Amino acid sequence: MLFLHTADWHLGKALFGHSLLEDQRWFLEAHFLPLIDREHPDAVVLAGDIFDRQIPPVEAVALFDSFLRAMAARHVPLIAITGNHDSAARLSLGASLLRGAGVVLATRPEDLYTPYMLEKDGERVCFYTLPYCEPVAARALLGDADIRTADDAFRALLAKIVPAPDACNVLVTHCFAAGGQAGASENPAFVGPTSQVGLDCFAPFDYVALGHLHGAQKAGPGRYAGSPLAYSFDEEGQQKGVTRVTVEQGEVRAEVLPIKPPRAVRRVRGEFEALLSQAKAAPSEDYLFATLTDPMPVYQPVDRLRPYWPNLLSVASECLLAGGQGEDTALRRAMRRRRVDDETVFAEFLRQICGTEATDADRVLFRAASKEEP
Repeated sequence: MLFLHTADWHLGKALFGHSLLEDQRWFLEAHFLPLIDREHPDAVVLAGDIFDRQIPPVEAVALFDSFLRAMAARHVPLIAITGNHDSAARLSLGASLLRGAGVVLATRPEDLYTPYMLEKDGERVCFYTLPYCEPVAARALLGDADIRTADDAFRALLAKIVPAPDACNVLVTHCFAAGGQAGASENPAFVGPTSQVGLDCFAPFDYVALGHLHGAQKAGPGRYAGSPLAYSFDEEGQQKGVTRVTVEQGEVRAEVLPIKPPRAVRRVRGEFEALLSQAKAAPSEDYLFATLTDPMPVYQPVDRLRPYWPNLLSVASECLLAGGQGEDTALRRAMRRRRVDDETVFAEFLRQICGTEATDADRVLFRAASKEEP
């Protein structure tokens, strides 16, 4: 039996204010659905964070709806859970009806106790679904006042599972497994020490289909599929993919099928003129973050680079980040304390950005302009 494990789609996500919806549409329509057609899986597992926020953009909801219709047309079961970015209450709408159509959408911790069974050619796979679960939810469900951490919650919830005999038992869940490598795009509130779940919790299962961390990696008897696209610049060069899981004669094999998106996420660094020459010589539609190393601020660097790098999302200047010439100047300290007048800021702007000193005529013009009604 074969199933595909994916997670952390974050439909509707933006990177530095730039919507990634078209890249996500490319993943679903130009990569993932054709992959399903090639691999002919017996099921698709989606381990949480379907959307990027609890009230996603309408376009993101429409994209997911289109994917569900495409799955229904292919008669491939979808086993999905909610993650910490999803609204469990909203996604629970129609869940019981969807299950009859082969879409298992687990949104509550008690869904763990209604496993989904698949059988084919003598192989049986039992999928247990545990969506992202706060300790307070597990405490209320089980009536156990001692549940305080994510680890407590998982141990208490999973302790009530009796693995199906003569079957491959798969847990689908969304959590921070101890020892996992988190990145910048994961919310620190959900990957701290109290959010960790011990790997020994997963011992009763033959495979654990994990979601939450965006880098594909092993975790005990299971794997994080990782996000299908890079969602932060620290994911530069990170191999994205979908995990193909094969169950044969009781043995489980997992293999990452790589994804090469049309636009990579990259950092570039150097003095402005060198970067401008590089941009002219090698135009690119990749998502870029540029760091300027010039000793002085550069005038309108984004506007001058974007004709060649249209997806330049942000520019940082080392001299400005360091406080100008590598110092935290008295002017900057005064500005932070709001103890500097606008004319001084204007004069410093001319000096640092335009490379000229403010003349008396400049100052008179600035004062006149400042007094004008907006």
